[in-house]
Amino acid sequence: MTEGPAFDVAADTDRPVVLELADDCTPEDVEEGAYYDGVVDGVVDYGVFVQLADAVSGLVHESVLDADYAVGDELTVQLREIRPGGDLSFVPAALAGAERQRVAHQYEATPIETLADREGEVVHLDGRVVQVKQTGGPTLFVVSDGTGVVPCAAFERAGVRAYPTIESGDLVHVVGRVERGGHGRQVETDAITPLEGAALDGAREAVETALDEHAAPAEVDPLVEWDALDRLWDGLEAVAEQLRRATLEGRPVVIRHHADTDGIAAGVALEAALERFIAETHADPAAPRHLVTRLPSKAPYYEVEDVTRDLGAALSNRDRHGQRLPLFVMVDNGSTEEDTPAYRHLQAYDVPLVVVDHHAPDADAVEPFVSTHVNPYLVGDDYRVTVGMCCVEVARLVAPGLTEAFSHVPAVAGLADRSSADAMADYLALADAAGFDEAHCRAIGDAADYAAYWLRYDAGRGVIQDVLGVGDDPARHRELVDLLVDRAHAAIRRQLAGALQHLDETTLESGVRLVRVDLDAHAHRFTYPAPGTTTGAIHDHVVRETGEPVITVGIGPDFAVLRSDGVRLDIPRMVDDLNEALAGAGVSGGGHLVVGSIRFVAGMREAVLEALVEEMATAEIDESLGAASPRTYTLD
Repeated sequence: MTEGPAFDVAADTDRPVVLELADDCTPEDVEEGAYYDGVVDGVVDYGVFVQLADAVSGLVHESVLDADYAVGDELTVQLREIRPGGDLSFVPAALAGAERQRVAHQYEATPIETLADREGEVVHLDGRVVQVKQTGGPTLFVVSDGTGVVPCAAFERAGVRAYPTIESGDLVHVVGRVERGGHGRQVETDAITPLEGAALDGAREAVETALDEHAAPAEVDPLVEWDALDRLWDGLEAVAEQLRRATLEGRPVVIRHHADTDGIAAGVALEAALERFIAETHADPAAPRHLVTRLPSKAPYYEVEDVTRDLGAALSNRDRHGQRLPLFVMVDNGSTEEDTPAYRHLQAYDVPLVVVDHHAPDADAVEPFVSTHVNPYLVGDDYRVTVGMCCVEVARLVAPGLTEAFSHVPAVAGLADRSSADAMADYLALADAAGFDEAHCRAIGDAADYAAYWLRYDAGRGVIQDVLGVGDDPARHRELVDLLVDRAHAAIRRQLAGALQHLDETTLESGVRLVRVDLDAHAHRFTYPAPGTTTGAIHDHVVRETGEPVITVGIGPDFAVLRSDGVRLDIPRMVDDLNEALAGAGVSGGGHLVVGSIRFVAGMREAVLEALVEEMATAEIDESLGAASPRTYTLD
């Protein structure tokens, strides 16, 4: 039971008592025969309407009026009758020397999660305002109590801001009727009152307790038994809890993922989980669309170009729609020093940030900006634990009902990102049981890569879900994958037919075969396949032909793409060494132990490539690293 503000009650009960209702009182707080102080809020031919509280008013019929009244006049009345429909009938009352007593509203706050069962009823909510949005009609106060989120419509004149002193972040008491409106289920308010004193403290504690309970991740076991997942599990649960908490607090979430198959799989899994959880906890059916944004990043790190766009959109949504600034989630990027310039932009706006990545991290550079950082390298593992594997588990911790639809996705991510982890066998078995054999999982990866190239900076909402096989039409998925793979492989075969004639092959002192190809001279530009895919296809061809430890380098005018099998490449260390050795080369980049890329100043191209070969000559042979099996492209 929650009580409004405390008031002194007169001890002298021999005098007549006139009651003054608190603003948040409801018709439940009045009784027939009692006297009340009120204010005239309407004058009609048949009488005057008198308001006792924001949600309590009734009629004094003209037949019992003893004078003329205008709107705003104070009037003491006696409640003569509460009629069957709830209408109140008053008569004027002149009471000399009456004692005034203030009535505080007694109420039981209704959990927002139960409103679906309370349609048509008057309810009381205690919660935090998480958004204030002015429409052409009512002002919408979106309120969260930790169990759910509901819009509360407050009506003034059309387009006029109701309760102008109430802002986002305030803890309030709402009285209103649960109805279906233009925003789905909403509370049509009779009163919104800022909480104060003991009521404020109690509501704050209740909201935080409910948040802790409802933000806790679901209790699920990992899809496969794997020590690497066990070591990461606490971090994955922490990410899931932050995502659920953001949803319950009405905070938008922006998912930024690398635009390759692993990153796409991870991002789509998180997007689907958040949309499901939002649909379960928000009364507004449009909330999933407004609160989740998934965007690809072409680079494997968060670029300043990306953060500038993202912050611009977030600030616009705050100013136009009253939204809070979002929680940002970096997926398959975000762990390296290259991310920190963009992170400084986010820090300037106090934006929360979560990272789930499997690139070799620079923890010291990243940690000051990140609230939760999950990366297998931080627990003694490496790139073979892909982000798609991790984020499907996070998605299940957020919304466990997704398990069946996404059970094949870790296998797709692992194959696409060349994971040779022992757990791949279990993931492939899980996918096969769901109707996705290994060949089809590979095809999904190739189709996603092809689609991502043409989508560029677009998330491809709907299309990407169909490609991954998590949409609602299995037949369309198969047809779409077949179409995209045919086109992708035709383009790759065309690229290989020319590029394979111009390979520069040598054997390093370590016995590693080094293969270089000038993509600027011997590959089609500005079309699919991109340099990374072209280099990967050449690399797979060489691995399949030789079976030896191989490093393949695809060279552009100011970049180099690296692929390896059976060789441990420490690309972040290489970047540091190159910058130390070559002043002014401007080398940057990163990657995994077998996949990566670097950029440099075009005028230093030859010097950088020469030094890069020297770096690779010292790379350690490790036959456990590399793809489980290389892709095969039959050349025309």
